[in-house]
Amino acid sequence: MKQFFPHAATTDGVTVRVAVSYLPEQSEPQRGRWFWAYHIRIENESDRTIQLLTRHWVITDGRGARHSVEGEGVVGEQPLIAPGASFDYVSGCPLQTPNGAMQGSYRLIAEDGSQFDAAIPKFALLAPAVES
Repeated sequence: MKQFFPHAATTDGVTVRVAVSYLPEQSEPQRGRWFWAYHIRIENESDRTIQLLTRHWVITDGRGARHSVEGEGVVGEQPLIAPGASFDYVSGCPLQTPNGAMQGSYRLIAEDGSQFDAAIPKFALLAPAVES
């Protein structure tokens, strides 16, 4: 699993795994735009059903500027994840620099009504060096 999802963090029996890919076909470096896709897998290793309520991202560009993004669910969903199950989705991130990083958390609610934040591991956004 690690070779496909090199970044992982576990919180209260929930593991968040991340794989990231630079998308040259959606990037325009000459216009100051670089684009990455990231694949997230949320694995419920606990003994209770959980639901993802909200997301919170901190995106840092290559100049050190930080941008916070918060919202309900992910890709239009607030998935229920049963014990032993996982939920996958893919999203994207544009930057105005050829490198940066992302990290964050998901607010989850368990079937007993308790809420907790699951960490999203920090991962780098790195465009390949371009020969000039």
